[in-house]
Amino acid sequence: MVAYVGRAVLDLFIPRLCVVCGRPPSLHEDHICLDCLADLPRTYYSKMPRNKMADRLNALIQRDLKDPEPYSYATALFYYRASTGYRDITKGLKYRGDISSGKHFSRMLAEEIAGSGLYSDVDAVIPVPLHWTRRWSRGYNQAEVIGMTIARCLGAKFAPRILQRQRRTKTQTKLSVEGKVANVKGAFRSRKGADLSGFRHILLVDDVFTTGATAGSCHRILRAISDPGTRISVAALACVGD
Repeated sequence: MVAYVGRAVLDLFIPRLCVVCGRPPSLHEDHICLDCLADLPRTYYSKMPRNKMADRLNALIQRDLKDPEPYSYATALFYYRASTGYRDITKGLKYRGDISSGKHFSRMLAEEIAGSGLYSDVDAVIPVPLHWTRRWSRGYNQAEVIGMTIARCLGAKFAPRILQRQRRTKTQTKLSVEGKVANVKGAFRSRKGADLSGFRHILLVDDVFTTGATAGSCHRILRAISDPGTRISVAALACVGD
């Protein structure tokens, strides 16, 4: 009760708004109103060992490999649709510094993952890195916000200093699949001394999954410093597609 009174007083000075529709939520709602939450276009991929996101990712991974590779699971909380207000969940975190809201939706994703047997053995969570110039201008890496939340929920090691983006890439928005693959080629490397041997299941985390080009590029680096049988899977807040 005291918490709700405090929130009501705070709302007088700093009004809370639903991140999707922009309406003031009730005292019982956090970051998203119940109507928008009910219509959240969830993927439910955390329950599916094979899905369109995972198939997209594995197609990119397997075409560059000679040896068999453990199938990479892939999941996202919701479908990214540019024509709806749900796009503002990831845009608010990425461009407007809305870390509080980002953590809220990251916890929703983390709870889905924690409740799935597919990810029960995840013992390391690694965020996709930003180039240092982008991190400096933004002040944070949105993938780290998501990854840290998931790692805490799973009780896994959070390892933000395994990967490094050594080249600043141009925006991928208007590139073809092949263009996106070429754009991120050679953009990532492992940091000096990085070693993932001994881990059974690594979860690579980003904010939005589109073609899988970025995740696939990072996967190749992680494979080089992890054990051959280690599964490397991917999680994102949103997935572009259906």
